[in-house]
Amino acid sequence: MTLYARFAAHLDAILDALEAEGQLPGGLDRKAVAVEPPRDAAHGDLATNAAMVLAKRAGTNPRALAGLIAPKLEALGEVSGVEIAGPGFINIRLVPAIWQEELRTILSEGEDYGRSQLGAGSRVNVEYVSANPTGPMHMGHCRGAVVGDALASLLEHAGYAVTREYYVNDAGGQVDVLARSAWLRYREALGEAIEIPEGLYPGDYLVPVGQAFAAEFGDRYVSAPEAEWLALFRTRTVAAMLDMIRADLALLGIHHDIFASEAEVQGSGATDRVLSTLRDKGLIYEGVLEAPKGETPDDWEPVELTLFRSTQFGDDQDRPMKKSNGSWTYFGADAAYHLQKADAADQLINIWGADHAGTVKRVQAAVTALTDGRVELDVKLVQMVRLFRAGEPIKMSKRAGNFVTLADVVREVGKDVVRFMMLTRRADAPLDFDFAKVVEASKDNPVFYVQYAHARVRSLHRRAAEAGIDLTGTPDLSLLDDEELALVKLAAQFPRVVESAALAHEPHRIAFYLSDLAAALHAQWNKGNDDPAKRFLLVQNEKLTRARLELASAIGQIVRNGLAIMGVAAAEEMQ
Repeated sequence: MTLYARFAAHLDAILDALEAEGQLPGGLDRKAVAVEPPRDAAHGDLATNAAMVLAKRAGTNPRALAGLIAPKLEALGEVSGVEIAGPGFINIRLVPAIWQEELRTILSEGEDYGRSQLGAGSRVNVEYVSANPTGPMHMGHCRGAVVGDALASLLEHAGYAVTREYYVNDAGGQVDVLARSAWLRYREALGEAIEIPEGLYPGDYLVPVGQAFAAEFGDRYVSAPEAEWLALFRTRTVAAMLDMIRADLALLGIHHDIFASEAEVQGSGATDRVLSTLRDKGLIYEGVLEAPKGETPDDWEPVELTLFRSTQFGDDQDRPMKKSNGSWTYFGADAAYHLQKADAADQLINIWGADHAGTVKRVQAAVTALTDGRVELDVKLVQMVRLFRAGEPIKMSKRAGNFVTLADVVREVGKDVVRFMMLTRRADAPLDFDFAKVVEASKDNPVFYVQYAHARVRSLHRRAAEAGIDLTGTPDLSLLDDEELALVKLAAQFPRVVESAALAHEPHRIAFYLSDLAAALHAQWNKGNDDPAKRFLLVQNEKLTRARLELASAIGQIVRNGLAIMGVAAAEEMQ
């Protein structure tokens, strides 16, 4: 049990004791009670809001309740002092031996330090990427891919059972456009000079597909009516695009457990099941929607539609499940797909582009209605990535065929750089990606800064071995001073960062934390430039060197663990 979890347990036992003594009512909801670092390190090592969140329900005031809790905390052997601050916060100071013990825990648990049973095996389906299968992956898809994959790893680290899913949009008109584009490339492969008309996909990535068709079919479909080849070319071309997409994602270290087909979902009768389920719940009716804002009676015709009462679940208006011609709306198909996912999950998470913001409420409403609230859908919206080269913006257009592919970017700057950069800002904030900046050896480059911290730790061990320092035996961690133990205090926050990031579904918190940890290590390292006695490696003082190497090793371990969640390899040395 890591330090914060241990003190949370201590606090729980103290509250139990106060209940048993009759000083605190039984059955109080303690979910909001937290043990965390104080905002100002000068106030202590740990802080708790227990008195603040429980006092009102306990029929007392926070400072009075804090006065009951504080003596019991102070009686713990691990505690050197307790202070009640402000309206009732409790600040706790720990004996130095606790941080020495936590340092040993980090090293003994190794790559498992920070793992949690928070999720208790709860099943979470994370759907991400889900780009139309109409071409290779481009940088417009990259951010959602990394955010989704890192979130899946984060949730696994926190004890959830995660399914990674990709929804293949292979039932819409765009795949017919793809098939027609491939048919032109097929004719081209047979020697015909072709022009790609406006509205089709002009990218050269379809050339090999056309060549494969030519080798297999000869000229069989050159003059054939579209009805004879469209379905075949659609199926084969989508399969070829998915192979390309899988290969592109593999360059980023991304692999999905499930590729779910929209066409198969619709063909399975799942949409009929959704409609029937909602109708049985009294949530379906035939009606006419109000005219969209800005429309006039002259340019809008009211049509009776099959509507879902999504306003009962927080949506802005009721939503059509079927079009006036009887075909399913996109929303109807989405509802069926989400019900399929919900059958095998306790929670759903979708990683969507920000352009899908308008559909979030209706899909969440459908999931709540279809599962009677058993399954929650959280949608994380990902903002665009703006590409630059030496400060100049790069424009992308998939239809024009001049987009920057994900594969090209990974080959130029590397998987680890791409993945780390995609997590350096909140997903709902725009992100700038400059090819020159992301490989710059500068503290302003977060990728370099964190990797350099790990490389420095590795270099210490190599230099110690070269200097003949005995690295065997148990180091005396009591030799570490307060400044050095402050690094341990920051490292010890990693398990709670993992849990809070998992609960919030925000993997960027790991990147932010690693940046702070790296900055603290670099700051401590740089003190040795001004004062040689502060250096990690002191050949003339093996005992102190051994203690400082243990400290550095622990920081390196946390950096590796955090980078592993992000899907980034830790650098052994910097060139």
